[in-house]
Amino acid sequence: MARADPSSPETRVDRAGLFQGLGAYGIWGVLPLFFWLLRDVAAGEVVADRILWSLGLLAPVVLLAGRRARVRDALRDPRAMLLLSVSAALISVNWLIYIWAVQNGHVLAGSLGYFLNPLLNVLLGVVLLRERLRGAQVVAVALAALGVALLAVSAGQGIWISLALASTFALYGLVRKVAPVAALEGLTLETVLLAPFAIAYLLWLSAHDGVAFGQGALPTVALILSGVVTAVPLLLFAAAARRLPYSTLGLLQYLAPTLQFILAVTFFGERVTPSHLICFALIWTGLGIFAVDGGMVVRRRRPA
Repeated sequence: MARADPSSPETRVDRAGLFQGLGAYGIWGVLPLFFWLLRDVAAGEVVADRILWSLGLLAPVVLLAGRRARVRDALRDPRAMLLLSVSAALISVNWLIYIWAVQNGHVLAGSLGYFLNPLLNVLLGVVLLRERLRGAQVVAVALAALGVALLAVSAGQGIWISLALASTFALYGLVRKVAPVAALEGLTLETVLLAPFAIAYLLWLSAHDGVAFGQGALPTVALILSGVVTAVPLLLFAAAARRLPYSTLGLLQYLAPTLQFILAVTFFGERVTPSHLICFALIWTGLGIFAVDGGMVVRRRRPA
């Protein structure tokens, strides 16, 4: 068999896609460190600033990329805007829960939620899209469900966080899957839809408890950068999704919760209980089965 030429355009594209995917999931994996810097800022204010500064970054990107016509088309499509309104609500709730979790010492629960996410995606596909599960997928989902059930029975303190993060992000992905809008335009319009609520909340907050923005160099700079750490990984992910096989992207997604798990145990000093270990072991086993099964399906479908 002839070896691929490392200088060929296909190889270069694949390598670029791999680095983009690693960049996206790597940034998501270390986000707890960023939100730890904002531990003295209310989670709601962080979310509001994250929305507004993301919009401030995305709007010029849309203009420079020549995507204004696509944004206008989406704005004139009632179905697209309805779906984006739902996805905007879901992602804002997801951000709020995750930031609150990090600020209150539940990074471990957050990582569990994102480990559960791909398996919950499969389950939603069966329930809502009437997709059929292969035998290996049934085993993978069953193992994850068993792990969560055991953790819940043993009074897992943050299990609600894990389930809330997994469900909101899985539903967000499902809505975005059926919404006829590309990644950049969709994220831009989501922030446009959320911006009035963010502004209203910040105005209310400034009239009552006060806002952290402008009260110190660190929180002010970090809140401005929240737009960057929101938009950049999503743009990297969108670029990687165009270049990488779905199976490769599927494996890369486990990088983020793995990094979060490591940070929870090392930097944040969270305690891993025997119940956590059993739960994670069952979920990791399920993810391993899920990944191997997906790889085998891709190889079988690949032309000889």
